[in-house]
Amino acid sequence: MSRFSEVGSMAPHGGRKLLKFLILFENSSLLFFPGQFLSGRVLVELEDETPVLGLFFHVVGEGVVRLLKNGRQHISDRENYIDFRMRLLGEPGQGPVLLSPGIHSFPFKLGLPLGLPSTFLGKHGWVQYYCKAAFREPAGLLHKNQQVFIVMNPIDLNLEPPILAQPFHCEIEHRLGLNCFTSGPVSCRVRLDRGGYVPGETIGIWASVHNQSRVTIKRTKASLTETIQYMAKNRVVQTETRELASLNRGKIKAGETDDWRNEQLYVPPLPPTNLRGCHIIRIQYDVFFQIEPHSMEKPIKLQLPIMLATYPLRSDDGTLRRKRGAHYPSTLPIFRPWLDEKTFD
Repeated sequence: MSRFSEVGSMAPHGGRKLLKFLILFENSSLLFFPGQFLSGRVLVELEDETPVLGLFFHVVGEGVVRLLKNGRQHISDRENYIDFRMRLLGEPGQGPVLLSPGIHSFPFKLGLPLGLPSTFLGKHGWVQYYCKAAFREPAGLLHKNQQVFIVMNPIDLNLEPPILAQPFHCEIEHRLGLNCFTSGPVSCRVRLDRGGYVPGETIGIWASVHNQSRVTIKRTKASLTETIQYMAKNRVVQTETRELASLNRGKIKAGETDDWRNEQLYVPPLPPTNLRGCHIIRIQYDVFFQIEPHSMEKPIKLQLPIMLATYPLRSDDGTLRRKRGAHYPSTLPIFRPWLDEKTFD
């Protein structure tokens, strides 16, 4: 016998006839993958014999971008991923159905489409999935209830392009100082041990910074960042960037060289963020390598885009290719706990 999750809330009712009105899922975790069945039942408990015109059920998956200005909606956009409606009781054009006192259970089952974007909650937009039920009486009284469920569309590094398992290089040469023609360049070469990771792993960083300028470099820094772009009417309307982890090394005097040798940048537990299939919210992860001069000059930045996935790389025999220093979390957060923190551009 299936165990149903007791979720939902008692709906408002008139004359104390409707005692309970709940949406119950078979899956008590409320977590579903694309392609799985969403199944459960709508439970109605009545105190008295009650005529009912219909019991309606609606499954919704939607992406929304909403920007507020002075407390009012300023810019918005929306797209649908699921819009499934069914009638669990009653037929169109027919009279009311008489339900006896007690508990009545109405099952539902729906196959979730493949390719759904994962549930996402951000400051200016979200991807959300939920079920709605409506219980209509002849007198015009309408009882409503709603229950959110979570969709996770995992990213498996083993199914992504093989290049993500290979080292990733980037280099730059930049001149510092007011008279940059008489001052030598600062050259920098950075390498990551690969281009794809999962939470709990570490990013191996090699770098060589050669300071041929006359300016002392105050420090070098590597940071893992998350950038979220919100789109409306096919244009980016808001961007937020957040630093998730960082490493620093000290000063480099004029004429000196500093080397990073397999420094480990930890990838913290993050919600699964596969938004493939969503066209109004984008998420990107980057490692930025930054050189900060001991002067009024702007920092020199190298950007290395990476992929953050759900399932780590495995060897040909199926065993886990565990990275040195990896601590894979047993569970991942569903939402971002730092939603109210300050972000930077």
